[in-house]
Amino acid sequence: MSQCDKMWKISIVLLLLFWLSVPAAAQDDAAQANNPLANFKAFNVQNYYIPSLSGGVEGSANTFWFRYAQPLGKFLLRASLPVSRVPTGPDQHQSGLGDFNIFAAYQIPTGSPARSLGIGPLLAAPTATESTLGSGKWQAGVSGVYFDASSSTVQWGGLLTWQTDFAGNSNRDDTNFLAVQPFMFVQLGNGLYMRGAPVWAFNLESDSYHVPVGFGIGKIIKSGNVVYNFFIEPQFTVLDRGSGQPEIQFYMALNMQFK
Repeated sequence: MSQCDKMWKISIVLLLLFWLSVPAAAQDDAAQANNPLANFKAFNVQNYYIPSLSGGVEGSANTFWFRYAQPLGKFLLRASLPVSRVPTGPDQHQSGLGDFNIFAAYQIPTGSPARSLGIGPLLAAPTATESTLGSGKWQAGVSGVYFDASSSTVQWGGLLTWQTDFAGNSNRDDTNFLAVQPFMFVQLGNGLYMRGAPVWAFNLESDSYHVPVGFGIGKIIKSGNVVYNFFIEPQFTVLDRGSGQPEIQFYMALNMQFK
């Protein structure tokens, strides 16, 4: 068993023990804890552990994301930076920073405080420390987000991003990426909830894609002015094309909203 596998299993045990030992958040906080357009500062640490890849690619992969969200007038800015570990051969891996990206979602009035809609530009910078961890290109595109919390029991929505290159290393492949993330959260009471928020990734340049489904569990806790959202979500691939796609992955995170 690799060190990465051991750390991941230990993290799950600690998370489950923590869930059982802390009080839950209020119902309103629980309904808004997964809203990507919530009008609060937020900091998220998220991890995707991928034990196996398609196309005969040997070894596991892991991507750890740092994400920060900041309301700015009618806009919500969200910046993300990945730290990845990918297989490059039998018993060989490369690790380092990936490409930084940021989008600014302009919040469009929906006529209801329970519904949020945001659309705006996206920018990705070639900050990867290894060629296998990034595109080598400056990219621009558009993002769109919708979140519906009309029900205190079921919240749903989706995030869509599209980006393509406009500058960068001319020796690297052109980029044309579409990502669609549908999500649904079902509140069970006492801060516990069921969730599914897989990212469907489409490389329109190479005609490869990865479409998973996810079924997970989370708990929402409020302490002082901070809402903590812990969850783990196994995701199973149902459609894919191209080598190196995740066959199964485990999505685990701590999301924090500062009110």
